[in-house]
Amino acid sequence: MIEILYFDGCPNHEGLDEHLRALLTAAGVNAPITSRRIESELQAEQERFLGSPTIRVNGVDVDPSASGRSAYGLTCRVYATADGLRGTPPDSWILDALRQHA
Repeated sequence: MIEILYFDGCPNHEGLDEHLRALLTAAGVNAPITSRRIESELQAEQERFLGSPTIRVNGVDVDPSASGRSAYGLTCRVYATADGLRGTPPDSWILDALRQHA
């Protein structure tokens, strides 16, 4: 299962569901996608929410560096990639996570 966690104060999650569906179709992967809104700082802590958007495959964050981080909260997430900073994770991270955790 692929899960998108987000909060309404950050626009980076908009269109991500459609993008993920197209990515999965192109890769020949059939996996359900769910979206969950994080509504409070307390919920962010409980969900280990590193910012919006967070994408998880079977409960594991697609960001390889996520396991060592604990700055949970209602923030826009920035992904540090080889190509620079981005507001969403690269497709390669998502596909790698699917191969490893699906």
